[in-house]
Amino acid sequence: MSHPVQLCQSSTVNSGLVVTRWLASLVMTCLFGLAAASVSSAAEPEDVSFRARNDGSEQRYVVRLPPEFRDEVPHGLLIALHGHGSDRWQFIRDGRDECRAARDAADRHGLIFVSPDYRARTSWMGPQAEQDVLQILEELRVKYRISHVIVSGGSMGGTSALTFAALHPDLVAGVVALNPHANHLEYDRFQDAIAASFGGSKAEKLPEYKNRSAEYWPEKFTMPCAITTGGRDEIVPPDSALRLAAVLKRLDREILVIHRSEGGHATDYADTLAAYEFVIERAGKGRKE
Repeated sequence: MSHPVQLCQSSTVNSGLVVTRWLASLVMTCLFGLAAASVSSAAEPEDVSFRARNDGSEQRYVVRLPPEFRDEVPHGLLIALHGHGSDRWQFIRDGRDECRAARDAADRHGLIFVSPDYRARTSWMGPQAEQDVLQILEELRVKYRISHVIVSGGSMGGTSALTFAALHPDLVAGVVALNPHANHLEYDRFQDAIAASFGGSKAEKLPEYKNRSAEYWPEKFTMPCAITTGGRDEIVPPDSALRLAAVLKRLDREILVIHRSEGGHATDYADTLAAYEFVIERAGKGRKE
């Protein structure tokens, strides 16, 4: 690649934009905004349990309201999906860059921040996890005035965000996928966990693996998307996510790709914040309750 960072947007955006300067300016703006917002901190997270409709099990998610939350005003909803081996508390408590940047972006824009277990440590957005997220969305829409929904996550969570958006594009106004893959037919890590989540192996459940592979459904991604990848990522190789992004670019979608050729399986604070800002700013435009 000729540049470590690629910006791919619809033709309505100035194509002469210099990406590195745009990112630097964006991060500085965000940091000043966050400093001002720090006077009023977010509410204490609420750990919520519910009875899953699909199997009757007890499941959980965490809700974190933004600073100066007002019940009578519509708010956007940012869903953060944790990575493999973690749970709902990762994006709520973890100090790693991806988690801090997601929380900061949500607070800056007054978004309700929700982190579900979605079947916890080895989910990969299988059928039960998908149904849990749908049920959570229903519950939140009853409790809060939600204007639009952004789905995000890192690693397994980034992959799952792409999967959920491909399955339910009518519910999703934006996607942030940090270090994801987009092709379950190709991916060969964590196969025991994925088979348990998907209800069988690739040989047994081939249609399920394809249906949950975002790369096969680019036409569903009509919403703004941001994808971050690392060229040296051996846990979740970037190839399928980059192929999906290339197709979305050809379809003239609003897509931000931040690829670090020397990067591994992590996205730093500045790049994560840039990804969230790109999607949040576009997802809320023209959205009504």
